[in-house]
Amino acid sequence: METTPPKAPKLMVQVRDALRVRHYSLRTERSYLHWVRRYIHFHGTRHPATLGAPEVAAFLSHLAVDRSVSASTQNQAKAALLFLYRHVLAVELSWLDEVIQAKPSRRLPVVLTTREVVALLGELSGTTWLVVALLYGTGMRVLEGLRLRVKDIEFERREIVVREGKGGKDRVTVLPENLMLLLRDQLIAAKRLHDRDLAEGFGEVWLPDALAVKYPRAARSWGWQYVFPSTVRSVDPRSGVQRRHHLQPDTIQKAVRGAAQRAGIAKPCTPHVLRHSFATHLLQSGYDIRTVQELLGHEDVSTTMIYTHVLNRGGRGIVSPLDRVG
Repeated sequence: METTPPKAPKLMVQVRDALRVRHYSLRTERSYLHWVRRYIHFHGTRHPATLGAPEVAAFLSHLAVDRSVSASTQNQAKAALLFLYRHVLAVELSWLDEVIQAKPSRRLPVVLTTREVVALLGELSGTTWLVVALLYGTGMRVLEGLRLRVKDIEFERREIVVREGKGGKDRVTVLPENLMLLLRDQLIAAKRLHDRDLAEGFGEVWLPDALAVKYPRAARSWGWQYVFPSTVRSVDPRSGVQRRHHLQPDTIQKAVRGAAQRAGIAKPCTPHVLRHSFATHLLQSGYDIRTVQELLGHEDVSTTMIYTHVLNRGGRGIVSPLDRVG
């Protein structure tokens, strides 16, 4: 008796599975799936295996010319298509060398003055204030701050270990002394919430990669819990397990925008601006560029060098000739 061979999974399922096997983050998974869908629909739902370099180039040109997306967004779309062809369709990629890589524009970062930072923090309160103050005081990215685990705060050494930063690298940054008591209070509140979850039969937290299998009890342990847990439990979209996640970045982004408006700050203000301000203010205080590079986790010092162009030196320390007139 002949048996019908099982059907191959649909393309989007194959893409999703390939991403998960390689431990891509949920945010990257959603982004790549989004771009693959748009690519397919742009070409009339034709299967990507029947498409090649001209079709990829046409799609990326459409994004840049017709949709006016940024260079980073265009390159993200290209990365998604590279993943599709390389890891899902197993297609020879030599032709992708012909597809142009968008060159990101090099702009000076927005930096707040110390007075503006004080004004911004003055419009915030509670946990939101603590998160924003921590971002400015440590130079962490918003997701690095929100993903902070209890075990990674070193009060005695006054340092914070940033795990799985950009590029999957760990680094160490400074723990501001002015935040130590407030962080201890935050941990007390988070511990109370965790104990309640355990009493109700929950208390698990998401663990990276295969740690949950290797250390089955770690997910419920106090050290692995988030410093800034969400006020509600939610269902993990991958595993279906109900857990308590960390605060959402959208919450902090919205709070910073609102605080900047109330403080009368005209500059575009996001949580990432606090990271720029951290670096610039350290350089203004006389710290060397290599120290700032390590605290920010930049692989190349040239990335950190951009902050030397926004130091408060009154036009690079030059006296305008107009100021010498009269």
